[in-house]
Amino acid sequence: MVKHVILWTLKDEYSGEEKENIKLGIKEGLEGLAGQIPGLLDIKVNINGLSSSNADLMLDSTFESEEALKGYSVHPAHVAVADGKVRPFTATRTCLDYVVEQ
Repeated sequence: MVKHVILWTLKDEYSGEEKENIKLGIKEGLEGLAGQIPGLLDIKVNINGLSSSNADLMLDSTFESEEALKGYSVHPAHVAVADGKVRPFTATRTCLDYVVEQ
């Protein structure tokens, strides 16, 4: 299995209320991909970080394999969410992909 974890910060230009709505949209969009993409085993978005956090939200997803992760990255449903709900609103993105040792 492969884990795909992303941390995002949102652009500073948004108000607190706007950021909450953006985070909800990202969560709904990405979690809505469950069952649509081959090899995607689990997908969750955490939007309720503690005040000690220096990121606004986190994607935690699990794939059958590295090949499945590569397929996800170009899958039309994922690209639509990324282009419509994520990329326009985020300032930074940090990613860690790794193999889960079993």
